[in-house]
Amino acid sequence: MGDEWIRPMQIEDLEAVHSIEKESYPTPWSLRAFRAELLENDLARYFCLIADGQVAGYMGLWYILDEGHVTNIAISPRYRGRGRAEFLMRTVMQKVSIKGIKRMTLEVRVSNLAARRLYERLGFVSAGVRKGYYSDNQEDAIIMWAELGDNLKLEVNNK
Repeated sequence: MGDEWIRPMQIEDLEAVHSIEKESYPTPWSLRAFRAELLENDLARYFCLIADGQVAGYMGLWYILDEGHVTNIAISPRYRGRGRAEFLMRTVMQKVSIKGIKRMTLEVRVSNLAARRLYERLGFVSAGVRKGYYSDNQEDAIIMWAELGDNLKLEVNNK
């Protein structure tokens, strides 16, 4: 990876983020939903991965008490397969841990083995299943949790 960094998402990023969302998911969030998250949801925190001077990925989560609930994460198809999702998640996990978040949770499709392996590398463990969670095909979701306490081992070089 070259000159890449993570920064908070800005309103100017929404078109690029929405484009990545549409390329990444069968039932993408709307541009309006992203705008509402940024402008109206006090619990929401969104981050962008910047590569080659442009938005190459993003990640969102909600702060609920001392927990971070991951809402979404995606990397542009042209930037996939080079460790960028791991870099993005490790960086965000480090940032939110410093802000007092002690655990993180997410749901992942049962069939998404690559994402599940990534989350396991980051310390997430399976904690249950949400039957029929995904509306596009009623696929089950695995609920995963990670503790971000003192044993958080996140080596990140970030601007």
